Amino acid sequence: MSDRADDTDFKAWHAVADLYHAYFTGLIMSLVTRRSGADAAEFVFRVFRRQHHERFLAGIEKFGLSKAPHAVAAAQYHYLSNQIGGVNVEYMRESDRKAWIRYPPPRWAWRGTAICAIPGEVSAAMLRGWHAHNGVSFKNPRMGFVCTKQTVDGQNGLEGFYYEYDRDLAPDERLVFARHLEAPLFDPAAAPKLASDTWPRARLEKAYRNYAMEYVRTALPVIVNLFGPYDAGHLLHLTGRLIGMQFYPDIAASFPATHDSGPTGFGAFLLTLLQSQGDEADVSHANGKVTVSQKQWGLIAGVPDYHPMCTRALTGLAEGLMTAHDRRLSLEMTSQSDSHPGPLSWTITQKPLASTDDGRFPT
Repeated sequence: MSDRADDTDFKAWHAVADLYHAYFTGLIMSLVTRRSGADAAEFVFRVFRRQHHERFLAGIEKFGLSKAPHAVAAAQYHYLSNQIGGVNVEYMRESDRKAWIRYPPPRWAWRGTAICAIPGEVSAAMLRGWHAHNGVSFKNPRMGFVCTKQTVDGQNGLEGFYYEYDRDLAPDERLVFARHLEAPLFDPAAAPKLASDTWPRARLEKAYRNYAMEYVRTALPVIVNLFGPYDAGHLLHLTGRLIGMQFYPDIAASFPATHDSGPTGFGAFLLTLLQSQGDEADVSHANGKVTVSQKQWGLIAGVPDYHPMCTRALTGLAEGLMTAHDRRLSLEMTSQSDSHPGPLSWTITQKPLASTDDGRFPT
């Protein structure tokens, strides 16, 4: 990738965002369908609580919200940060002590028909993990979140408000439900806006890509720690294969120079994908094999509880994309270290031709 981003880069970054977005949603659906709704809810709670600790207060500073009333700052943070990620979100301020956020349909996290597979407990786990903890992070024991609707329950959006009570809250009061209430209408003119001088298009486009990738970065160590490396590794790999196969046409449309079949064609595709997600990589050819060398998987680099099983996610995605690109190919990934994600080497070869008639079936 060149140092100067252009429309081609932006299109590729959006493709990467779509792939990682789909993977995160798919991972939650894999847990719902292959384990249980309770396991999926616990996973979602831990992902969002971890991301809250890593991102929330830093984001408050980044958006210049440190001097705003806590309820207002929390709501504006969610409005601005989600807007950067391409999430449809609304913000309505009633007072210094009460500010609404609303995510109208379609819901970003549960794209398309995925919303039909998400139990209400999983959506509530997201709110428990993040929204209910904002007051704690502010060291304000009086602030909580009141949820008035959940889209997955058939209501017309996910919505609620941050509210500062007249007393300290018990832990189980930090998230409550009040389904009889309705959010006020959204006025875009009254919503906060990002400064164009500090958020030029290139920064916004890269932030859009990173928004989706960050969910996967957070999710990988959480699922390994929660379910153990082997059960987690199976789900990470299977989900990757399914998402890679299913989303290959959409991703490939953003990489128009990589449509050739065979090892060379997929090698070019994989190289473009890795570079578009921000990794250093190059490609070599020898004896009919194509090798893509990746310096490291930057997404997960530096995660303190990184486990080598986390790479099963990337391996699954690459295998799924390859199978949809050309099912006659074989892919082998090797890593030079178990202590950090890289360097990685991807070797692509052509499978031997299989007989169409092995004599076991009558003609």
